[in-house]
Amino acid sequence: MASGGIAETGSDGGAPKGAAGTPPAASPAGEGPGAAPHPDPHPDPHPDPSADPQADPSAGPYPGPRAGPRADSRPPGGAAEVFMLFLRLGLTSFGGPAAHLGFFREAVVARRGWLDEAAYAELVALCQFMPGPASSQLGFALGLLRAGWAGALAAFAGFTLPSALLMAGVAAGVAGAGAGGFGGAGWLMGLKAAAVAVVAQALMGMGRSLAPDARRKALAGGAAALALLAPGVAGQLGAIGLGALAGLFLLPEPAAEAPGASLSSPISRRAGAACLAAFAALLALSPLLAGLGPLAALADGFYRSGALVFGGGHIVLPLLEAETVARGLVPADAFVAGYGAAQAVPGPLFTFAAFLGWMAEGAAGACVALAAIFLPGFLAVAGALPFWAAIRARPGARAALMGVNAAVVGLLLAALYDPVFAQGAATAGGAVTALAAWLALVEAKLSPVIVVAGAAALGQGLAWAGLG
Repeated sequence: MASGGIAETGSDGGAPKGAAGTPPAASPAGEGPGAAPHPDPHPDPHPDPSADPQADPSAGPYPGPRAGPRADSRPPGGAAEVFMLFLRLGLTSFGGPAAHLGFFREAVVARRGWLDEAAYAELVALCQFMPGPASSQLGFALGLLRAGWAGALAAFAGFTLPSALLMAGVAAGVAGAGAGGFGGAGWLMGLKAAAVAVVAQALMGMGRSLAPDARRKALAGGAAALALLAPGVAGQLGAIGLGALAGLFLLPEPAAEAPGASLSSPISRRAGAACLAAFAALLALSPLLAGLGPLAALADGFYRSGALVFGGGHIVLPLLEAETVARGLVPADAFVAGYGAAQAVPGPLFTFAAFLGWMAEGAAGACVALAAIFLPGFLAVAGALPFWAAIRARPGARAALMGVNAAVVGLLLAALYDPVFAQGAATAGGAVTALAAWLALVEAKLSPVIVVAGAAALGQGLAWAGLG
């Protein structure tokens, strides 16, 4: 794993991006249940004649024996196989990004043997290193390696669709509540209070992982101050940029890493460079296109959030707040309520974009926001894949990411204060519900799904009792 890896917490907030899902080292040959005592060291001399591993990514970039007690030796089933697997994962993968990485490993390494343990670990490290949501990027990359570009899109669609539809449905409900008196909906007050507990827990876990020493704590504090004193996109970008510079010049150089496993890429260096060029060009040009209409402006803001969110998960919260609430596209109370609801759905947390897009521009806005926020992370991973061995060897890049990681802890601290706490605990009923949710998450260690549902019920009960 890259020591400067970008952290993305799960819903428990205690594990950096990918930490809980980091696969263990592969067992030696012949060990573990179901392993053959004397594996054949030679690849199959009669592969499927229709599959050329050099030309067809669906043939799989890892020929030879595959790790895992239930390795699947059947030829790849194409994009349909990938879609069905990731649809199942999208319906059942609760627990946040770190848990998702564990689910993926069980599905594609242990059960199906699409790739071996070492290659999976390298793929996780790559997704940690690049901007964007680690679990969604990993699913995209696994689909790419299994069935080419069609497989990559199939993995994205399968994993994202369930939670995106659920969040769009929540947005429709919130919009309806707003039409009839948004502030009086007790269950929405409960969702906002639950968001206070979830973000506070995430902040604690990320602070321990990403700002463990005095220098990085000071860097996090400075980033929080900058974000609060200069609200909006400028403050967010300034904090991230200063964090990178501080990492390069003020933080100790990270220890050199041992060489990683060779991760074969189905993408040529020329295609990878084109993906990286597209990533940068869209980031630079999207503000110029924002004046074409509301949907173009929405795409600009969500693409920028996806391109600059070093950490994914909860870290995207302040960037999205700057692009939606600060610009008057989404009410602050609806933003916090939606973020609370996002903790109770399976799949990637970035589908919160569907909620915000719907609140801003209806169904079309939800589709545009989803596409725009995921696109930069996918371009970054696809572009970096052919160059990964060279990137991971540069200590300067890892040092800069250490600084960025500390800065995003500060951004999350600023977001916890405003808008999360300001909206979720603004009343006595909200404060009581937030405290109850915090105790349920941290002390009782209940599932976030249960906590969010309980907070919504408590909020509605307090409202009916006139105590909200």
